[in-house]
Amino acid sequence: MAGFAEVGFKGNRKDYFMVRGLDVTPGDYVVVQADRGEDVGLVLALGTVAERKCSASSGGCGVPEPDRQIVRQAGSEEISRLRQMREDEARVRDETRSQVDRHGLRMKVTEAEWQYDRKKLTIYFTADRRVDFRELVRDLARTFRTRIELRQIGVRDESALLGGVGRCGRELCCSTWLPELKPVSLQLAKDQDLSLNPAQISGCCGRLMCCLQYEHDAYLQARRRFPREGRQLRTARGEERVVKVDIWSEVVTLRDDEGDRRTVTLSDLKKEVKEASNGPFGRRS
Repeated sequence: MAGFAEVGFKGNRKDYFMVRGLDVTPGDYVVVQADRGEDVGLVLALGTVAERKCSASSGGCGVPEPDRQIVRQAGSEEISRLRQMREDEARVRDETRSQVDRHGLRMKVTEAEWQYDRKKLTIYFTADRRVDFRELVRDLARTFRTRIELRQIGVRDESALLGGVGRCGRELCCSTWLPELKPVSLQLAKDQDLSLNPAQISGCCGRLMCCLQYEHDAYLQARRRFPREGRQLRTARGEERVVKVDIWSEVVTLRDDEGDRRTVTLSDLKKEVKEASNGPFGRRS
């Protein structure tokens, strides 16, 4: 009977495979069919859980092709060899960086990953602009005697690949559980009335923090109960303009035409507006 499995590799790289006639459980190392060869990874999820995680990934992964499947459970010797390869990747990174400098290329080598059968070596890098690395690929192929793939990634992908600790003191979401990296705009910080100082709202990658998205919908829902800043209201004291709202304390700061300010609770403001104009929040400016 065929099943569905999520398998993790180096960093946060994951892929999905079919399981046929094998008794595997999450936490097992397995040999899978990879690009022109075999690779070894760790089973992260099986069955319905794996399918749901696959559907939540960017664009939804669908069902793996029939030839992409788990071949067998990895033995102790294969696991030991995998660990040796991971240690060797530090040497690969250093040699690649040396060759990048020799070619005078403006690119930053982030990580290297051997395919288990050593038929493929993937080099991850970041760059501000397009890089002509054809000569570099030829030199790397001669040095490591395998097929080379140079894969350009963004700075957010780099943080997800390398991992780290965020401002909250926890491991980076992008390197632990986020299924995909969605765009984060400055409007999210504005909607939540956060400081727009880049040092306060940027993550390790230098981009806006992914967690700005987590509570954004809750803020939008809460703010719908309040009048917008700048709106003119008719209250018990006459015409007043909304200066600021505090959704947590449920208070609204108002200013009249003479510049005098006052703070009133949302419930009291609604009563004043209703009595003064028989409307939810008076007229707009």
